[in-house]
Amino acid sequence: MKRFLTIIGPGLLVAATGIGAGDLATAGFAGSYLGTAILWAAVVGALLKFVITEGLARWQLATGTTLMEGVVTRIGKPAGWVFMAYLLLWSIFVGSALMSACGVTLHALLPVFKDAAHGKVFFGIIASLAGAAMVLIGGYPLFARFMQFCIGLMFVTVVVTAALQWPGTADVMSGLFIPTIPDVDGGLAWTLALMGGIGGTVTVLCYGYWIREEGRTGKQHLQLCRLDLAAAYGVTALFGIAMVIIGSGVEIEGRGATLIVDLSNSLGDTTGPAGKWIFLAGAAGAVFSSLLGVWQAVPYLFADTWTLLRSDREEAIEPRLRLRKHTMAYRGYLAAIALVPMAGLFFSFREIQKFYAIIGAWFIPMLVLVLLLLNGHSDCVGERFRNRPLTTAALITVLLFFSWIAWRAA
Repeated sequence: MKRFLTIIGPGLLVAATGIGAGDLATAGFAGSYLGTAILWAAVVGALLKFVITEGLARWQLATGTTLMEGVVTRIGKPAGWVFMAYLLLWSIFVGSALMSACGVTLHALLPVFKDAAHGKVFFGIIASLAGAAMVLIGGYPLFARFMQFCIGLMFVTVVVTAALQWPGTADVMSGLFIPTIPDVDGGLAWTLALMGGIGGTVTVLCYGYWIREEGRTGKQHLQLCRLDLAAAYGVTALFGIAMVIIGSGVEIEGRGATLIVDLSNSLGDTTGPAGKWIFLAGAAGAVFSSLLGVWQAVPYLFADTWTLLRSDREEAIEPRLRLRKHTMAYRGYLAAIALVPMAGLFFSFREIQKFYAIIGAWFIPMLVLVLLLLNGHSDCVGERFRNRPLTTAALITVLLFFSWIAWRAA
C-alpha cells in the first residue's frame, strides 16, 4: 500500500487540490439545480484534465524544465506577463472561494455562532492562517502524507453519502451516458462551472512542481506519471459524480454562508444524522486539502514565473534556485494569497464560487494552446515525446470546447 501511494502521490495531490472547491460546492450546487442529467460533465471534465496534465508532464520530463520556463523562453516574456496578470486575478477568487468553503464547512461542524455568515468569516480566516503555517513549518513529505489522509477521508465519506442518497440506477446511467444540458436559467453556466472546476484549473500546473519534489526528472518516468494521473482523475471523476448525486437529492434554498449548512441538514432529513455527519467530515477534508494544496504549490508557480520574467539571461535558470520555500517571492506570495482574499469572505459564497470556476475555465484554452505549441515540435521535446495525431486532436477538441462554453457563459 505504501508503494502504491508513492507511485500515485503527486497525482493524488492534484486531485485533492482540485476536488475541494471544484467538486464539493460547484458539483453539489449544480446537482441541486440541474439534477443527475449532468453527471456526464464530471466524467468529461476529469478526462479532459487528464489529457492536459499528461501533456504538462510530458513537456517537463522531456526537457527538464517547467512549463512556465517553456512559455517564457520559447514563446516570449509578454506571454509570461499575461499569465502573471491572470494568476493574480485567479488567486484572489480562488483564495476567497477556498476560505469561504472552509468557513461554511467548519461552521456546520462547530456551529458556535448564531449567524452563519459570522461563522464563515471566523473559520475561513482560521483555516487560511492554519494552512499558511503548515506550509511554512512542514516539509513536502509531511504535506504529502496529510493530503493523502484528507483525500482518503473525503472520498470514502462522500461516496458513502451518495450511496445513502442514491436516486436510482436508471437516472444515474442516463446522466452518465446521455449528455444533456437542462434548458433552465443558468444551466449552461453551471455545466461550465462543473467541467471547468473539476480536477482543478491553474492548479494542474502544480503537478510539475510536485513530481520534481518526488525526484521524477527524466524521460523514463513518463509511464509512471500516466499511471499516477489515471488513478488521480479516476478518483476525481467518482468524487464529482458522487457530489452531483448528493446535490440532486436535496433542495438548497439558502444563500451565502447557509448553503453548506442547508445541504448537510437536508441530508440529515433524508438519510438520518449519520448522513449529515459523514458528509460534513468528508467536506471538511475536501475543502481544507484544496486550500492547503493551493497555499503550498501556487507560490512555487508564482516564484518560478517571477524569477524567469525578471531575469536578463536568455539561458535557463537552475530550477532548484526557483523551488525554495525560503525565497522572498515564495513567502511573499504565500502571505498575499493567505491574507488578501479574506475580503471575499464578506460576499456571497455561491457567487464567489461560481465566478472562481468560470474564471478557471477561461484558463484551460490558454493552457491547451501552450501545450499544442510547445509539445507539437520534435525540436523542443524530441520525436518520442511530441504530440501524436490522436493527442493533437484531443487537445484541439478541448481548446474549441472550452473556448465555446467560456464565450457562451461570459
